[in-house]
Parts: sequence; structure tokens; C-alpha cells
Amino acid sequence: MTSIKLTIGISTRALFDLDYENEIFVNEGADSYVRYMVEHEHEPLKKGPAFGLIQAFLALNDLYDEPVVEVIVMSQNSADSSLRIFNSISSYELDISRAALTTGASIVPYLSAYNIDLYLSANEEDVARATMGGIAAATVLASPESAKDGISQIRIAFDGDCVLFNNESELIFRREGLEAFGEHELSHALVPLKRGPFANLLSVISELQGQFDDVAQSPIRTAIVTARCAPAHERVIRTFRDWGVRIDEAHFLGGMDKTAVLKAFGAHIFFDDSDDNIKAASTVVLAAKVPNFLKVI
Repeated sequence: MTSIKLTIGISTRALFDLDYENEIFVNEGADSYVRYMVEHEHEPLKKGPAFGLIQAFLALNDLYDEPVVEVIVMSQNSADSSLRIFNSISSYELDISRAALTTGASIVPYLSAYNIDLYLSANEEDVARATMGGIAAATVLASPESAKDGISQIRIAFDGDCVLFNNESELIFRREGLEAFGEHELSHALVPLKRGPFANLLSVISELQGQFDDVAQSPIRTAIVTARCAPAHERVIRTFRDWGVRIDEAHFLGGMDKTAVLKAFGAHIFFDDSDDNIKAASTVVLAAKVPNFLKVI
């Protein structure tokens, strides 16, 4: 098996439930927050929205000849307040050994330094800055399924435009309407779509999947769940061929609500740039909001 590495940066509030502690920080200040964390550093934190997914990603290392996933905690906590976080990692037996602790400063400058392929956070501002810096980043929303353990096959669903693909076609839709969008995509069916913020992540995942000859045995399954429909579907399929990536399922919904399809697919995380789609999806899946810098002039 070839050497492939997927590096995930995870914020402490995405990995663990720190809602109560964050209220202390907001209402009483940093000193009170640090004091509370130190006083309770031997009490494991509850699982956060992305805990189950991160646990499943780390478990992939048992299936390959060498480690293929590394998870790095990226936190604005101070070193002094972080012992509770590391103790919680140890308590749950998560194989995480690296961390970036910035004591209130933005972690964004360190994402490239740590070679992060995917950054998951509860902080929208950090996610927006990370995206502008070329990192695949998303804000995670808790859902009833978020902290579920025992994921045997990781199922990842992506939106298309503004997520896997750039926003060029979406701009045409916003400016000129559905008919113009359909005509444009049909006339450009043989022209690959340009890569969006999550295209590189899909490529890495596709390489990991390619290590298994039997598709059914792959520990990761992917799907694109998009509002596109015929005739705009052909360009998507040809784009994946051009990129040389694998997508296991494609759902062209033509504006239909995505929630039922995501539930049927059994998605463990869904990346989308639409607030409405994310809000609806968060009832059945760990929904991850990708920043959308689309400007319609």
C-alpha cells in the first residue's frame, strides 16, 4: 500500500462538549475559565459533536500497513488550561499526540504549518479565515447522531458547487437563473469544473479508498448530494473522471430537500455551503457549514 496521510485539525469545542466552560469564558473571563479547567482537569469532558467521527478516522490506522490518519488538536486554550483536554483524550484512548495551543490567538496561521487537510471547528470566524487561506474547513453543528460511537464505515457526503467545485456555475445561477445555468452546464459538459475548497480532501479520501480492491470493503464511502439535475449532471460526472477521483454515490436532487437522502445514505458528516441545507441536515447528521464568499453583482 502506498504512503498516504490525511491530517485533520480539530478544535477542542468540536471534539468535546465545552458549552458550559465556554459560558464561563464569555460571562466571567479568561481567568475564571482557566481556573475552572485547572480545578476540574481530572474530570473527562463529555463527547462533542465531531467525537464519533474523529474516533472512526483514527480507527482507520488499524486497517492499513502504516498510519494514514493523524488528528491534531488546534485550540486557543492556553497550555495551563489544556491538561483537562489531554486527560480527556487519554481517558477516551484517542491516539492524538500533537496539539497547537495559542492562548487566545488565531490558530489559522498554523494550519498550513501542520499540513492540515481538513479543519473542523465550532468557531465560524476561524473557519472563514482558514477557507480564505486555502484550507478545507467547516463549522460543525451538533446533531442527535453527532457523538455516536461504533462507526464501522465512514460515510461522507458533499454538496457540489462552492464545496467540491468552485463558485463559477453557482454565480451564473444566482445572476441569470435556472434556465441560463442549465444551458451553460450543458454547453460546458466536456469542460471540467474548477476545483473548490474540498476538492483536495476528496482526492486524498479517494486515494485511501483505492487501497482496497473490493469497493464494498473500503472503510470510507462518499456521496455527492447536490441540487443539480439533468442536464447539469453530465459535467459533474465528467469532472470526477478528469480529476481521477472516485465518488461512490451521486444524488442529483433538482432542488429537493437533502435530509431524507442523507439519512438513507447514513452520512456521518455532510459538507454544504447553504445555511438552509445545513440547518435541515443537522437533524439527522453531523452538518458542517462551508463558508460561502459568493458575491452576486
